[in-house]
Amino acid sequence: MPKALWLLVIGMLVNVTGSSFLWPLNAIYIHDHLGKSLSVAGLVLMLNSAASVVGNLVGGMLYDKIGGYRSILLGIIISVISLTGLTFWHGWPHYVYFLVLIGFGGGIVFPSMFAMAGAVWKEGGRKAFNAVYVAQNAGVAIGSALGGFVAFYSFDYIFLANLFMYVIFLFLALFGYKNLAGNQLVQTNVLQERKTLISKNKFYALIILCSAYLLGWVCYVQWQSTIAAYTLEINITLKQYSLLWTVNGALIVIAQPFLQRALRKYGEKLKGQMIVGFVIFIISFVIAGAVNEFKGFLAAMIILTVGEMLVWPIVPTVADKLAPKGREGFYQGIVNSTATGGRMIGPVLGGLIVDLNGMNSLFYYLIALLVAALILTYIYDRPLKVMKKGNNATT
Repeated sequence: MPKALWLLVIGMLVNVTGSSFLWPLNAIYIHDHLGKSLSVAGLVLMLNSAASVVGNLVGGMLYDKIGGYRSILLGIIISVISLTGLTFWHGWPHYVYFLVLIGFGGGIVFPSMFAMAGAVWKEGGRKAFNAVYVAQNAGVAIGSALGGFVAFYSFDYIFLANLFMYVIFLFLALFGYKNLAGNQLVQTNVLQERKTLISKNKFYALIILCSAYLLGWVCYVQWQSTIAAYTLEINITLKQYSLLWTVNGALIVIAQPFLQRALRKYGEKLKGQMIVGFVIFIISFVIAGAVNEFKGFLAAMIILTVGEMLVWPIVPTVADKLAPKGREGFYQGIVNSTATGGRMIGPVLGGLIVDLNGMNSLFYYLIALLVAALILTYIYDRPLKVMKKGNNATT
C-alpha cells in the first residue's frame, strides 16, 4: 500500500477507536445515569444516526467542492468542539445536543476518507477500500474494549478519552493529509461537464446497489439489537454474546491474508463476490434462526463475518468505479449514508416485527429481505448495460 493510504488507514483507526469509546455505552448512560427510559434512549440514538446520514451527504458534496483535506478538517473540528462541550456538560438535555452534533461531524469525515482512499491508490481497487474497512473494524474492537475498561472507573473519563482520540486525529489530519491534496486530483465542477450528465445510468446503478446495501445493513444490525436480546432470553450470557463480536472483529483482521489469496483470481468480479456474500448472509440467518445454544450462534457469526468481508468493502469500491470525475465524494456520501440509514432503521423494524409476530418470524422476514438484496445486487448493473448498448448504437 502507498504511504498516503497508510495515513488514511491510521486516521480511520484513530477516528473509529475514539468514537467507539462512546457509542456502545450511549444507551446505558442515558438510561442508568440520566434516568431516561429505553425508548427515549432509542430516540436519542436515532437522532444521532439521522444527523450522521445528513453529515455523510454533506461531507460527500463538500469533498467534491472543496476537497478531502478541508472536508475532513471541518468534520473533525465540529466533532472536537462537540466532544469538548460533552466533556464539561453531559447532563440532560445537553447530552442530546452534543450527540447530534457529533453524529453530524463524524458523518462529514467518512465519505472523504473513502473517496481519498480511492483517489490515492486507484490501481489498488478493492484493496484500498478493504484496508479502510479493516481499520474501521479494528477501531471498533479496540475502542469498545477500552471504553468498557475506562467506564469501570468513571463515565466522565469516557468523554475525555473520546476527545483525546479526536484531538490526535485532528493533528494527524492537519499535518498528514495536507500533502494528500495534491494526489487527490483537482475536483472538476460537475455542472460544467455535460458529458457526465448525458447519462444518469451510473447513478441509477448506484441507487439499486445501495438499496441492496441498505437491506443488508437492516438485517446485519439485528445482531446488535433483536438477536442480542434474544440470546439473553435463551440463557446465553452477556459475556458469551460479547465474545461473538470479539470473534467478528478478530476474524476480519486475521483472515485478510487468506481472503486476499482466495480472491486473487476473482479480483475484478466484484458483482459475483457480492452475490456470494449475500448468499452467505442468508445461510448465517438460517442457522441463527434454527439454533438455541452458544455454539450455534458462534457458527452463525463466523459465517456472517465471511459474508460481510465480501460485501461491505466492495460497495464503496463499486461506487468509486461508477462515480463520474468530480462526483467521487457525493457517491461515497450516498454509500455511507445508506449504511447509517440501515443501522438506524434496522433496530426499529426488527423490534416491531418481534413485537407483532414473535422472534421466530423475524428470521423469515430477514431472509426475505436478504433475498431481495440478492436480486437487487444481481440486476444493479442493468442500467450500465443499457448505457453500453446505447453507446454502441451511436458509433
